[in-house]
Amino acid sequence: MTVTDSATDAAASADTAGTASVQLANGLNCSIPASSPLARLLKSQRTWTGPDAKERLKLLRGAKSIAIVGASPNPARSSYFVGTYLQQSTDFRVYFVNPNADTILGEKAYPDLASLPEVPDIVDVFRKPADIPAVIDEVVAVGAPTIWVQLGIWNQDAAEYGESKGLTVVMDRCIKIEHARFHGGLHLLGFDTGQITARKTIR
Repeated sequence: MTVTDSATDAAASADTAGTASVQLANGLNCSIPASSPLARLLKSQRTWTGPDAKERLKLLRGAKSIAIVGASPNPARSSYFVGTYLQQSTDFRVYFVNPNADTILGEKAYPDLASLPEVPDIVDVFRKPADIPAVIDEVVAVGAPTIWVQLGIWNQDAAEYGESKGLTVVMDRCIKIEHARFHGGLHLLGFDTGQITARKTIR
């Protein structure tokens, strides 16, 4: 079974045989043990979905600036890798937010969103799930319209809270993967296509 980059793309329901029927985004079904963590997660927690692919593409095309909250100067961290991609492969103005760092990837690091020189169009978040509500409050306070919570980070209550505050919320998706696959660099499931093109990409 191939699972997409977000469990929100599937739904599970238990049957009397002790298995759960999982419907994937492509419409196919498969069975997994009802007691498995994935089945419990799909059935009981993930009812919020957020913007679909077309809406996420529109967000990326419309954005000119991105702030990375929880950015790290450590090259081994995923936020460093994503920051590198955004710097080198997009036209976004990229800001790094980390109160414990002076510079990240050669750029000034800011202690908080309020210290940025502009209001970012997207706030990309690398923080643990319990921290997301507080980040949402920061995002609302500075007037940024979109919070994008990175792949592997899920807090459904926070997503609903953000939407109640008027934010567009993307959660449990990698902004690097999303941008690359929308612009020819990745297969829809996130794999490198190996495609080389001289055509100018669009944000």
